[in-house]
Amino acid sequence: MVEKASKKRYKPPQTTEDQRRRKTPIYRRVTLSRVLKISALMIFILLALCLISLSVGAVRIHPGHFLDYLFNAVSGRFSSSEEELILFSVRLPRIIFAGIVGAALALGGVVFQALLRNPLADPYILGISGGAALGAIIGIVAGAGAFYLGVPLLAFIGALATVFLVFAVAGGARKTLQDNSLLLSGVVVNAFFSAAILFFLSIVNSMELHSITFWLMGDLSRASAGEISVAAFCLMIGFVLLYAQARHLNLMVQGEDTAEHLGVDVGRTRCILLIVTSLIIAVAVSMAGIIGFVGIMVPHFMRLIFGSDHRLLLPVSALFGASFLIAADTIARIILAPAELPVGVITALCGAPYFIFLLKRKAY
Repeated sequence: MVEKASKKRYKPPQTTEDQRRRKTPIYRRVTLSRVLKISALMIFILLALCLISLSVGAVRIHPGHFLDYLFNAVSGRFSSSEEELILFSVRLPRIIFAGIVGAALALGGVVFQALLRNPLADPYILGISGGAALGAIIGIVAGAGAFYLGVPLLAFIGALATVFLVFAVAGGARKTLQDNSLLLSGVVVNAFFSAAILFFLSIVNSMELHSITFWLMGDLSRASAGEISVAAFCLMIGFVLLYAQARHLNLMVQGEDTAEHLGVDVGRTRCILLIVTSLIIAVAVSMAGIIGFVGIMVPHFMRLIFGSDHRLLLPVSALFGASFLIAADTIARIILAPAELPVGVITALCGAPYFIFLLKRKAY
């Protein structure tokens, strides 16, 4: 009986192959083919969301009508129907602008989280939002809104000045990021700008206060052809420059010392990534206002699904960031139609549940 019981309890030892299959997670190697396939899927999702966003709103339009109007526009046949004016003059520019801003914010989150090795880092970690907000408020109070691109231009100047100020406070390119000098400098500069913003909010009149409040919560309703063209050009150039550094970014995530031993010029790469990312975010924030949580949520979500290889993470984060902000802006347009909510309210409402989800999964 003892022998039979022992024979029943006996299990042959697992082979190395069994252990590899059961215990070792399978990591798929990032190839150009995989990047293109996943990017194509994300583009399909983006286009589907755009079509849905075009059809919903205070005036509902059948998606097939948009395709008809688009075919007529390509063929050179234009009409002055109300639906066509709503589609091509109001909704389509806003959707394109939301996609550009969402992609820029998501790219900023990916790069800052990797360089600062901080999971809570977002595009505003260097105080860019505070500088842009202060510049925009000064423009609103000074009446710069009467000029073409007056307020966005001052907001961009404020954001750009903030980048150089933070670098100067942190010691420029001579210091490494291991002591969090750049991160702490951004926090200090942002705190100063927040105090200046509160000062202006306390002295402006009610009309200016309404404009400032909407700008501070994110507003995509004023998208114009000029703003869209400038933002799209800056995003495309910035993405090409960032993607060219994707391999170096993968190594820098492991530590600057490791990257340097593997042949990466850490100082030069870090400066390129920070400056290019800061300029992209400065353009987006100066034109759309402060839209929070996109730069935190999107990179985390894409990293959980597709992994941490930046050759894939950068394009999918940009595409999903565009889709996310388009969806958030669509909800902001229809939830209180015909009135509108600032899109920053919707993204902020999505932020808290997502952080709870991350804590439950113990991702960090």
